[in-house]
Amino acid sequence: MRDAVIAGYLRTAQSRSRPNDPARDVFFKTRADELLARLLPELMRRTGIQPEEIDDFIVGCATAVGEQWAYGGRLPIFLANFPKTLAAKFVDQQCGSSMAAIHMGFLEIATNNADIVMVGGMEHMTRVPMGQMTIGRGLISPNLALLSAPEYSHWDMTTTLNMGLTAQKLFVGTGLTREDMDKWAVRSHQLAAEAQAEGFFEGEIFPIEAEQADGSVITVKTDQAVRGDTTLEGLASLPPAFKKDHQITAGNSSPLNAAASSMILMAKETAEAKGIRPLATIRSIGFAGVDPTVMGVGPVPASKKALQRAGLRSDEIDYWEINEAFSIVALNCIKELGLDPDRVNVMGGGIAMGHALGATGIRLVGTLARILQQKGGRFGCANACVGGGQGVATIIERTSDD
Repeated sequence: MRDAVIAGYLRTAQSRSRPNDPARDVFFKTRADELLARLLPELMRRTGIQPEEIDDFIVGCATAVGEQWAYGGRLPIFLANFPKTLAAKFVDQQCGSSMAAIHMGFLEIATNNADIVMVGGMEHMTRVPMGQMTIGRGLISPNLALLSAPEYSHWDMTTTLNMGLTAQKLFVGTGLTREDMDKWAVRSHQLAAEAQAEGFFEGEIFPIEAEQADGSVITVKTDQAVRGDTTLEGLASLPPAFKKDHQITAGNSSPLNAAASSMILMAKETAEAKGIRPLATIRSIGFAGVDPTVMGVGPVPASKKALQRAGLRSDEIDYWEINEAFSIVALNCIKELGLDPDRVNVMGGGIAMGHALGATGIRLVGTLARILQQKGGRFGCANACVGGGQGVATIIERTSDD
């Protein structure tokens, strides 16, 4: 098996999506596929390769309906005016979609079926809202037998289809408290605000000029949901977001967002021949299915599989990037895997930066690679829970300085 390296990574800032008040989203007039198409030429320019050199393009999105339908991954290629010979694929693994794209590209390179693979992720949670709003608009039509027929009652689809209810069920089984979750959320905002102030994210965010509802044009270059002034007292005052007497609130959950992300993967020897110094090498991948009513446990078995395949223990991982779909997901990972919290989401996480579903997997792996570079860590693991009861994980190793 050949080594596959991360040769480049770039993303947009994450807007704050508001399906009930669309004009307040700074990307309100910009489609998700347009965000992704704007990234791709710039990523290739920075990496120093030409579109003709790419063997495959794999794009992920969690809600691949309406305007996010990508025609097998080809529409972003058309929008970027890339060569017609560039093959493409589209993948949906919900919140793990673009990490699944990384996994597929990694396998294509490792098995010598490709030398250079470009992967992308996109999601616009204002223009294509998730959940009941999308179902009500006729864009999603689940089989109602899963909700009504007795033979499917064990799936408890009422819980399975509501991520907040799955998070609550996970919370009940951990022995943690509402305050624990709120404290983690405060930490996420504070660390992300510090990282913004220090300019860390400038190395991965490509500024996007976006037309606003009033016709003006602004440059969007920072994640819009980060609130450095978040306090524990403020979060403690928030009501339950999904059901009365529950502990999952808007404050300890990720917001709704719009964003795109992209990454170029390459065979190690191809990078060496081109004089490209990669960010990191992909060492292993993991994916697992779990009870869909507690989908937030998914990162634990997925990470264990990735660790086993890499021949590593959890305490040998220098930094972790755990998607904060909810505080409880990260806290459960820390508890179950025996992690040092100070090694987890050190630049903040999804509760602050955002979780634009289909774009998140690449964001996690790319940000982690940059953290390893900045802090001199060797190994990192990025993971995420996945709606429907799954987990995904990726272990990377920083490119050494010698």
